[in-house]
Amino acid sequence: MSEAAFLIGEPLALDLVNTHPADTDLLTTPDQLADWLRQETERLPEPPPEHPSAEDLRQVRQIREHIAAVCEALLHDRRPPAAALRAFDNAQSAAPAIRQLHWDGTTLTATVHRTGSAGTRLAAALAESAVELLGSPAIARLKQCEAEDCVLLFLPAHPRRRWCSPQRCGNRIRVARYYDRHSTAKHTKDDESHQRLP
Repeated sequence: MSEAAFLIGEPLALDLVNTHPADTDLLTTPDQLADWLRQETERLPEPPPEHPSAEDLRQVRQIREHIAAVCEALLHDRRPPAAALRAFDNAQSAAPAIRQLHWDGTTLTATVHRTGSAGTRLAAALAESAVELLGSPAIARLKQCEAEDCVLLFLPAHPRRRWCSPQRCGNRIRVARYYDRHSTAKHTKDDESHQRLP
C-alpha cells in the first residue's frame, strides 16, 4: 500500500476517519495501520507501535467508527450517538493518563504517561484527539468534500473551501468542468456549422 493514499493534514481524528473513503478501507491490515501511524507520528503523544497487532488495528478501527458516527450526526444536525460518546470515555479509561514528576537535577518536570498495552494507549490517544476536536468550537466548520464520489471530511481554514484537497478532488473537478465546457462549446460550434451547410 502506498503511503500517498492517505489524506493527512486535518486534525488527527479527521485524518483517522478519512482512512475510510467511500467503499475503500485503507486500514485493513496491521501493515496499513503502521504506514498511517508513520505519517502521523509527530502528532501522537508517544511513538506508536512499530509493528501493530491485529488487536491494535481492531481498537483503532473501533475508535474511527465512533468518530465517524459523531461527525455524521453533526453534519446532519442530529444528536450524536450516546454509545459513540461513551466509547471515547471507555478508550481513555482503559489507558489512564498519569502525570509523573521527574527530578532533572535542578528542577521538577511533569510528564504525562498512559498505562496499558501499546494498542490500548494508542486507542486512548486517538479517543482523546477526538474529544478535543469534537468539543472544540472549530467543529462547527466541519464539512464533507463536495466532489460527488468523495466522503472525506475537513475543517476549512477558508469558508469557500469545497474539496478535501486541491490535488485530490479540486483538480479533478476543475479538469472535468473544463472538459465539459470545451466539449459543449465544440459541439455547439459543430452544430452551427452543420446548420450553415446547404
